[in-house]
Amino acid sequence: MTTVLIVDDQPLQRYGFRLLLDSVPETDVVGEAAHGAEAVRKAAELRPDVVLMDIRMPGMDGIEATRRIVAAGERSRILVLTTFDLDEYVHAALRAGASGFLLKDARPEELLAGIRAVAVGDAVIAPALTRRLLHEFARYVPAHRQDPAEDPGLGSLTEREREILVAVGKGWTNGEIATRFVLSESTVKTHVGRVLAKIGARDRIQAVIFAYDHGLALPSVD
Repeated sequence: MTTVLIVDDQPLQRYGFRLLLDSVPETDVVGEAAHGAEAVRKAAELRPDVVLMDIRMPGMDGIEATRRIVAAGERSRILVLTTFDLDEYVHAALRAGASGFLLKDARPEELLAGIRAVAVGDAVIAPALTRRLLHEFARYVPAHRQDPAEDPGLGSLTEREREILVAVGKGWTNGEIATRFVLSESTVKTHVGRVLAKIGARDRIQAVIFAYDHGLALPSVD
């Protein structure tokens, strides 16, 4: 059972999400919030597995709410829901600690699959969309990237794990990585898990940002 907190300033939107999530046995809606401040409070109180987070809300927006929930060390993972797939709000939300994002016009099965993926620490953004996102995201990263030599987590990676991190940074799927390095997908999954642990990334999306920030990968749309 995956517990979910729905955050959106539109009552009808929250109602629609609740109807969908209540229709399947594997999800349990534990609460709703109409703005960011309420989301932060309820995330701390209810400790849901996943927070469906709207971005544009009155008062505290979804980006600041995401930042505060993550900074507080809450167990909840944030799945951002937005009307736009490539705007600066999404980039800021990912940097704030969100585990991924979906468009609000996603099909019901896509939203349910996204919730399941986020709950177990996987990325929600499709690889092709990840590449597009990072291409646009390049405009918002700091001008001075971090020196890889100064990061102890990065220094602890084996040569193979570093290769895997670079591939993840390029938005490759586990299948694509397995083909490129002639490995099984289960082996790739194990490598990815170890990489996340060593660099202190909450999930695959944060690993992508880490790789880009350290100059290990450049966005690509091929």
